[in-house]
Amino acid sequence: MNDITLKIKTIKLHILWALCGLIPSVVFAQVEVAVDSVKARIGEQITYEMQVEADSSQLVIFPEGQTFMPLEVIESFKTDSFKQNDRYRLIKKYGLTQFDSGRYTIPGQKVVIGDKVVFTDSLDVEIMGVAVDTTKQKLYDIKPIIQVDKGPSSWWVYLISILLIIAAITALIYWFVWRKKPMTLEERIAILPPYERAKLALKELDKADYLERNELKAFYSDLTLIIRKYLDEKVYDHSLESTTNELIGRLMLLKDGNQIELDNKTISNIETILRRADLVKFAKSKPDPELAKLDLGTIDMEIDHVKESLPEPTEEERLADLRYKEELAKRKRKKKILITVALVIFILAATVVGFGLRYGFTYVKDTVFGHPTKTLLENRDWVRSEYGAPGVTISTPEVLERQSGELSPELEGKVQKVTFGYGKLGSNLYITVSTTKINPELQAEASGESDSGQPAIDLRQAAEGTLVTLEGLGVQNIITKNEQFITPNGQEGLKTFGTADFPLDSGDFMPGKYVHLGFTAENVLQQVILAWQEDDNYADEIIDRVLKSIELITLEEDE
Repeated sequence: MNDITLKIKTIKLHILWALCGLIPSVVFAQVEVAVDSVKARIGEQITYEMQVEADSSQLVIFPEGQTFMPLEVIESFKTDSFKQNDRYRLIKKYGLTQFDSGRYTIPGQKVVIGDKVVFTDSLDVEIMGVAVDTTKQKLYDIKPIIQVDKGPSSWWVYLISILLIIAAITALIYWFVWRKKPMTLEERIAILPPYERAKLALKELDKADYLERNELKAFYSDLTLIIRKYLDEKVYDHSLESTTNELIGRLMLLKDGNQIELDNKTISNIETILRRADLVKFAKSKPDPELAKLDLGTIDMEIDHVKESLPEPTEEERLADLRYKEELAKRKRKKKILITVALVIFILAATVVGFGLRYGFTYVKDTVFGHPTKTLLENRDWVRSEYGAPGVTISTPEVLERQSGELSPELEGKVQKVTFGYGKLGSNLYITVSTTKINPELQAEASGESDSGQPAIDLRQAAEGTLVTLEGLGVQNIITKNEQFITPNGQEGLKTFGTADFPLDSGDFMPGKYVHLGFTAENVLQQVILAWQEDDNYADEIIDRVLKSIELITLEEDE
């Protein structure tokens, strides 16, 4: 009794809808469909309701995806259900819209109830435009595409790191090469004039404890070395390697030639000490330590006499000595520069070799000198966006821009195609995403019929058409392979891929690779075309990342 009452109420309800003429309804077997309004403004939502009666053992599958074209599905509502005795009534609603005015027919939908397939009837709706009073409301041109400022990045971290490394290297080079280091005693003595150096050396020898330890040989060796060095620098430049007889003979010769004003006593005192030193060093003679102290004082006095006997240096000698000092300073500076350059080259070479062994020398070269696809791959601001309607969601290194394209006259009004792209054929990276809506009549002329009674798009033919288009653009030697492609969200399509030679502006050809992806939903064809340079590892990584990001915007059933 309850079932009969419910059926009567349902029939009355549909009769009321039909009489009102506002909300059309169609009952087809176990499926009832209706819309909340047959008229709507552009962009307004039309609620499409589908009711199915089934028992608890039957599985009901409602339509999903963009099966309501030319209207677009903007929302798929959760399925409601309530029990009527031993049967269930399922209610499924869809939010539809259209952004072009005109009269449209919502195509019949396929519903699977258990092992049966039921097709609903079509419904007509009207999308009305919005009247605009141009005398009161001004019209403006469409704004052009503008560049959007990218968000903040961490480039300054890398800059500060590089500056800190350069500062550390500079500080080390300055500390070990250019810094004026404190001089040792030997260095301070070495820069003194010969006379001051000899006098200072005598003082240091007097402070030494050679005589207390009875080390006469060491004492006389240092003593004679001091007087010989002074004579070598100021009187006779072979004094160090000359024997005692040769040195004294040369002093007498210089005295007789009036080149130095030494008296006989000075020469005699020097000779006496030198011969005594020879006996100590070679004959193991051991004079009294007090005599050794007297010899130290004698040498100190005779150095003064030698200095007084030397003529004043001429202007030429002073200039020569100044030039020598300047040349010596230049040599030191040049030596420091060479050391600095060598250190910088060594550090750079070590850095390149280290990073090369760790990451590969090609990667290091591309990092230092730059590589276009490497820059795209490492771009932190990859763009993930939806293109077209129904949309294709994809992640790309740069945003895809809308591309203008003209259709042939015979396709005008029959095909709607929207294309977004980046790059061009023959460049390092080429990406296009397109959505094509095909008029069912045109589609029926070139295709078979689908299960729903609507023409099915042949993805292989679509791929072949794309390859023909590429050949028309000059692409040569196209090699193709086909395989199934499944997106991360489970949508199936056809993948056509291979290699080809892409034309360049110079007239040459670039060996490259390509991928064509095709997806279809009723009278909609969605395509993604990728092309890149062969043997470009960075581009391979970009393509792999792009392929893994592709998702089709579908509305899955939410039970």
